[in-house]
Amino acid sequence: MIFDKVKKLDIIFDSPEIDSPPVFSSGDVVSGKVVLDLGGETKIESLKLHAEGFAKVHWTESRSAGSSTAYTQNYSDEVEYLNRREVLLQADNGELTVLPAGRHEYPFSFQLPEETLVTSFEGKHGSIRYWVKVKLHRPWSTVRKIKKEFTVIEPIDINTPALLAPQAGTKEKNARVWYRNFGQVSVTAKIDRKGYTPGEVIPVFAEFDNATSRSIVPKAYITQTQNFIARGTMKQKRAVVATLSGDTVGARRRETWHGRAIKIPPVGPSILQCRIIKVEYTLKVCVDVPGSSKLCLELPLVMGTIPLHPFGSRTSSVSSQYSVNLEWLRMAIAEQPEPPPDYSSVVSDEEAIQNAANNNNTVTSISSITSTASSCHPDEDLTGILERPLMAYVQEFRFRPPPVYSEVDPNPQPYTNIRPRCMTC
Repeated sequence: MIFDKVKKLDIIFDSPEIDSPPVFSSGDVVSGKVVLDLGGETKIESLKLHAEGFAKVHWTESRSAGSSTAYTQNYSDEVEYLNRREVLLQADNGELTVLPAGRHEYPFSFQLPEETLVTSFEGKHGSIRYWVKVKLHRPWSTVRKIKKEFTVIEPIDINTPALLAPQAGTKEKNARVWYRNFGQVSVTAKIDRKGYTPGEVIPVFAEFDNATSRSIVPKAYITQTQNFIARGTMKQKRAVVATLSGDTVGARRRETWHGRAIKIPPVGPSILQCRIIKVEYTLKVCVDVPGSSKLCLELPLVMGTIPLHPFGSRTSSVSSQYSVNLEWLRMAIAEQPEPPPDYSSVVSDEEAIQNAANNNNTVTSISSITSTASSCHPDEDLTGILERPLMAYVQEFRFRPPPVYSEVDPNPQPYTNIRPRCMTC
């Protein structure tokens, strides 16, 4: 067995915090060094670096071509976001380079594309990853390789007019069981804005008008939908990430929510700019009507990375002062009266019928669950927890709002002691 003189080959990124992985955005410079530790004099052909970034999706579906014939249909696609190469060590004349024993360091640096990249992501049927790969070529030896990933976060500033706009809606339906009409149920809901960041609390303002002869139960949910797209076909993964339950509303009565709070758990930001992977969020305000179908009102949400400034919108120069906080997984989640429900309990019958009709054209990844005796929903699977966490981080807002000033002066002075000051004194 030939003794390998290469004792260590490593990639070390330049990072302000040693124990934290590096995080970059479009236009940033990625820098670091390649460390080569040799146990003896070694001949080197070349040492090359390759930086890459891809969004990739892949899944399979079983198809039937007859009573005794079946085949598997593959769906896959990819989008390239980064492709940079750099030669760290190679003789100009094509000859070998002889390195002595010891530690050798080769710095590298390259700039990420100025155009918008996509936030790093890990999902069941796809991923968005960025990495640096180094190859060491030696004569009469196998190629030594090492690969290290880094994270890209594209900032989403919720201090923009589109994301600061209030979201509101109204929906109503007649509660029926077979041919019997129990009356009308209506839901009106409003939230202050469209954009939020993980850890924030969403005050939900809603009114539930129950004109039926049965009691209803109002609830609110935050749902996440992952869409994977390939060859004109879409695969979906849905999850309920937060829930809020209200009090029962009796027959012929009305209930009002004056800013009932639902807290956003540590989730990844919205991904809306990728052609093959999208991550979207929705606030659903629903009403459970016993013996009848569910009524749900949907309000769109965007999960950002730059929190709301207490004094309103700021320019990008101010936003750049925020730092990336990699401790988002440790963020505390508000106590909840019950765990998030299955997604099937959030979907209305109208949505269920529409999803079933679209199954011929759109591939979904929702597996079957047992439907309740009171309502019949299409088979879906929603565990409420993603298989792998999203590779996304929340930026920390370091500027705090000013303290609340007292309306009463703790050291009042009589008006007789106040004299105008001469400007020339």
